Amino acid sequence: MANKKELSVEDKLRALYALQLVDSKIDEIRNVRGELPLEVEDLEDEVAGLSTRLDKLKSDLEAVDVQIKEKKNAIDEHKTSIKKYLDQQKNVRNNREFNSLTKEVEFQELEIQLAEKHIKEMKASIEHKKEVLGQTKERLDAKQSHLKHKKAELSDIMSETEKEENFLLGKSEEYQGQIEDRLLAAYTRIRTSVRNGLAVVSIERGASAGSFFTIPPQTQMEIAGRKKILTDEHSGRILVDNVLAEEVKEEMDKLFAKI
Repeated sequence: MANKKELSVEDKLRALYALQLVDSKIDEIRNVRGELPLEVEDLEDEVAGLSTRLDKLKSDLEAVDVQIKEKKNAIDEHKTSIKKYLDQQKNVRNNREFNSLTKEVEFQELEIQLAEKHIKEMKASIEHKKEVLGQTKERLDAKQSHLKHKKAELSDIMSETEKEENFLLGKSEEYQGQIEDRLLAAYTRIRTSVRNGLAVVSIERGASAGSFFTIPPQTQMEIAGRKKILTDEHSGRILVDNVLAEEVKEEMDKLFAKI
């Protein structure tokens, strides 16, 4: 990577404050979207989950249908066996053979009763699954409709702000390229640690912007001298004097007006 041009302290402060204004503008654009991207992502997950559940329910219903057919086929086979054993009883030679066939008939009848019980249970299961399937389908349709609406809403916002955001992201990279790595790392660390993302602030009414703690007059003079980079001892933010801040704001307002 090529070495970054060595800037004066004042130029560093100007680049830092310009970067802050650009990044704050990007924040504003993203705040307009609010929680919408996350809402869309959550809805997509819900739709995927409900679709999977619906497929599972349909698969379960098909499996139960197959099991019922198998039970019905088994009942037909048991009935055929009963008929065969009853026919054989007509030609038995002794009571032992007759009793043996009778037990076979009774066993087949018990198997039929058990199969019919299972069929009844499976039909009840089918009715329950169909009810759940219907409810799931309704929920899925509602979520898909809601997702479609939210995606359209997000798409509208994105189309309105995409050009502006891309331009600002490019400017952010441009200003980052002017700032030495150590200072840029400090800016990023401060920016991510404060709620409003303000890592570089001007002095307003003797205090750093957004702070109620007064900055000593001697420190204010040092900041106005632009000979070294100073931070607010309470918030950790990098401080710039109000005159420099107003000059950079004017430049950035002209830049933003061109977007």
